Amino acid sequence: MNATGNSVKLRLAAVGYLNARPLWEPLLEAPFAEHIDLTTALPSEVARRVAEEEADLGLVPVAALASLGGAALVPGIGIAARGAVESVLLVSQSPLAQVQQLALDASSRTSAVLARLVFRHQARRSPPAHVMPPAKALSAARSDERVASLIIGDPALAVRGEFAHVVDLAAAWRDWTGLPFVFAAWGGRAGTNLKGRMHLLGEAMRLGLARRSTIAAAHSAATGLSREALTTYLTDRIAYELGEDDHRGLARFFREAHAAKLLPATEVTLFAEGGESVTVPATLALTEASAGGETNAAAGRREPSLDTLLARGAEGDRLSAHDGERILAEASLFDLGLAADAARKRKHPDGVVTYIVDRNVNYTNVCTTSCRFCAFYRPVGHAEGYVLSREQLATKLLEVKAAGGVQILLQGGLNPDLRIGWYEDLFRWIKSEFSLGLHALSPEEILHLARLEDLSVRDVLVRLHQAGLDSVPGGGAEILVDRVRRKIAKAKCTSEEWLDVMRDAHHLGLRSSATMMYGTVDTARERVLHLAKIRDLQDETGGFTAFFCWDFQHEEGVRIAAGDTGTLLYLRTQALSRLMLDNVDHVGASWVTQGPEIGQMALRFGADDFGSVMFEENVVSSAGTTFCINADEIERRIRAAGFRAVRRNVRYDWLGEPA
Repeated sequence: MNATGNSVKLRLAAVGYLNARPLWEPLLEAPFAEHIDLTTALPSEVARRVAEEEADLGLVPVAALASLGGAALVPGIGIAARGAVESVLLVSQSPLAQVQQLALDASSRTSAVLARLVFRHQARRSPPAHVMPPAKALSAARSDERVASLIIGDPALAVRGEFAHVVDLAAAWRDWTGLPFVFAAWGGRAGTNLKGRMHLLGEAMRLGLARRSTIAAAHSAATGLSREALTTYLTDRIAYELGEDDHRGLARFFREAHAAKLLPATEVTLFAEGGESVTVPATLALTEASAGGETNAAAGRREPSLDTLLARGAEGDRLSAHDGERILAEASLFDLGLAADAARKRKHPDGVVTYIVDRNVNYTNVCTTSCRFCAFYRPVGHAEGYVLSREQLATKLLEVKAAGGVQILLQGGLNPDLRIGWYEDLFRWIKSEFSLGLHALSPEEILHLARLEDLSVRDVLVRLHQAGLDSVPGGGAEILVDRVRRKIAKAKCTSEEWLDVMRDAHHLGLRSSATMMYGTVDTARERVLHLAKIRDLQDETGGFTAFFCWDFQHEEGVRIAAGDTGTLLYLRTQALSRLMLDNVDHVGASWVTQGPEIGQMALRFGADDFGSVMFEENVVSSAGTTFCINADEIERRIRAAGFRAVRRNVRYDWLGEPA
């Protein structure tokens, strides 16, 4: 047991940027290292570790804490600016009045939200915003006078004098609101036990502030940037000891971002000295909020009512992950269904439900990932392994054409004998002979090809796109939390790799679906975090056309037991997805796993799409689920549920008039 009385170290994750070093660098040294386990990472990774409880606290961009919800901040410590900050800039070659597009550095969501708010305030409009890697964002402003780019960190410090128009976002915020701007703070789930340890962060900060010139000198030696300029930046531009005005500025940012539908409704909540969390009114002084006295401790955190959360979701207001957890745990099935139905009506007031005529073709069952939940795959060399021949494929595709089908969903195992040239030839043949859309190859298959061919994911996608790929199915997502993925399919890609494939596909103009298979070892919290990750990427790219979820279809012989499944949980999960995914236009009913009758019910739990006609299905049917219906039966069921039916394509364009 250490001197704080705790036998377990406090797990901390911190942003590795220069401006954060004074807050965490001393924590790596004695005596702090006895009590603390510290790692550094990019802002998005720090936020992930806190959300997935791999870290107790993170030095996290404040927008990430708002998206998580149910979080509290360590009082008096953060990264703020009370005027010009110099390292968070909106740059362009043209005045903002002439800018037609924003290119936003993907490495800090807080700065991206701030850039959009400031631009809208100054220019009185909101141009399209595209999130991209830092180097690409900078290149966009250099090459196109219609683009204004968000540049943060060291690149911002290095572009002085390069652009005709530069907006220092912290200074612009101060001019607009009269308040400081808080970029990041130590934060974590409000129930985190900090008893006897919170003071360590304050002690480390005081040591770090005393060595800012040394930190600047080391960074200057590593980057070539001016030592004097870096010292001025750390001592004069960044404020680390937060007070009442800083927390008022943070509260104002949360309000403005929520009004702009960029963040969930959020209040500033601080940990008290005893470790409790206390919601802080914008007018409350920091000394009162952090005192940990009886009044504040008794007040506790103010939680919105369940009715308020459901109403927000129904109206398209953004919900935090914490809000989603509460709804999933506490809302009645009836109330949750009503809210999801209202959200569907708001997005699709015409009362139309779509469906598609396509075919799910599993071209091979040979696979090297050995997922514990899969009854479909066969290992390399197995007697039951197959690869469909062109003749077999032609028979299937002609049946789709004869039924008025417009595409095929082409997925299979990770077969090491099939190289990228095989797929390119196959795609060109399908396009030339059958003129069908290709909704093909999950992110896992695309990553497999990249590794097999020693190519980047982007290069694989470019080649497949040129050969005929139209869109990417969302298979293989399962649950986008790595704890779950390691348990059920340890050879599969990580959640970040899956998201990165979709990010690259969207940036190339491809569209994709998003999916979730739950009911193995996942928890309710992990399902909600999965939804939040889909939503975050959709904010960034806008590339997801629809979302589908289903529960694990268990069969004897697979190497994992079923967890939480069943019809009621399916309806609750789908309804929650409609409320959480405010930026995804369509939610599909999974009648293939639940049955046509439950598919009809799902239309009153947020779904506006009835999925696909099933000529065949091999993966879930391998687990004993064998529902199949034709187009006429789909339309009959849609109308019986009180809607009009219309066929669609993969981009959800109507292929006729609803009836």
